[in-house]
Amino acid sequence: MPVPVPDSFRAAYEEALGRWPGPVDRADVPTPYGTTRVNGLGPAAAPPFVLLPGGGATSTVWGACAAAGLARRHRVHGVDLMGGPGFSVPRPGRPVRSVGDLVGWLDAVLDGIGTAGSGAGPVFLGGHSYGAWIAAHYAARRPGRVAGLLLLDPTRVFAGLRPGYVLRALPVLARPTPERIRSFLAWESGGAAPDPAWLRLQEEAAGFPSVRPVSGPRPGLAALRGLPVRVLLAGRARCHDPVRVARAVAGALPDARTEVLPGAGHHAFPLTAAGAIARDPGPGTGRTAARPS
Repeated sequence: MPVPVPDSFRAAYEEALGRWPGPVDRADVPTPYGTTRVNGLGPAAAPPFVLLPGGGATSTVWGACAAAGLARRHRVHGVDLMGGPGFSVPRPGRPVRSVGDLVGWLDAVLDGIGTAGSGAGPVFLGGHSYGAWIAAHYAARRPGRVAGLLLLDPTRVFAGLRPGYVLRALPVLARPTPERIRSFLAWESGGAAPDPAWLRLQEEAAGFPSVRPVSGPRPGLAALRGLPVRVLLAGRARCHDPVRVARAVAGALPDARTEVLPGAGHHAFPLTAAGAIARDPGPGTGRTAARPS
């Protein structure tokens, strides 16, 4: 029996979804692991761009990117991760436990999106933080299904997490409360004022029933060579050293296009960097650029 979504979370989710620049098409896509909520916006015949949020976030975070122009060139599909906050409903007795399960789950999601009218060919795939880790694993195992890959401040893809960040995050992971989430995000952002609707939804996610996210090794980056890859890094990220990550990208994927955005933090990156994210995610140039804040 699915756990009911708390009314306060539902209201915060709807408020955040209401920030999208137009009516959102909501689809519940069947997969072997349960039904997956996909929020879509943009021309039905446009190239599909599938976006995975970070851990503890929802698909609603992609509204800023859609408003910045992404939904004019693409059919944007924001996905609620299975087992995380949102309206994806896990199938009893069939949890997502491994990278292989994540790949199988995303296979089914892309199949469902294709049957909904956006075409069954390769898609642009992107993700933020943990969502970028999933996207990179998927692209490495299913390169034929990915037209281009967008990694937004990816964690545990090119470099590990800073120990100090992990220590600071442990209380939030062990027992999330709205107060702990608010304090952690204020520390991570350096006190920058967050979007109120986004912050409210992050706080409401503390009471949302969720499961432990899948963990595992870094993706096989050699399999991504030859695939158009774009990497955007938050210059003020506390979770890892963006300079070290940029160097690791250049070493592993010399043809990737990498940009460091000096004024951006990690957790709100899809909102604060929406303009940069919405630019054409075409093939990289192999250069690392730093943009002004």
